[in-house]
Amino acid sequence: MKASIYVTLKEGVLDPQGEAVKKSLHLLGYDNVDEVRMGKYIEIWLQGSDPKKTVRELEEMSDKLLANPVIEKFRVELEGE
Repeated sequence: MKASIYVTLKEGVLDPQGEAVKKSLHLLGYDNVDEVRMGKYIEIWLQGSDPKKTVRELEEMSDKLLANPVIEKFRVELEGE
């Protein structure tokens, strides 16, 4: 199975990297850009036949290692779900 995990900063958390990208886009003439939020995209291939159990395990992995739950949120998508 293939899973996709999207990790983004929680609302209200400053995003200096996003701000730098926004400023660069403005310098390139893209003045219509209001906000940029940066994040991570992670692909994981794993074995399993129970989608609910697999999603639960992916959420545990994300909470324990792949995301910082203090400042980040994550979303798990299992291919075929």
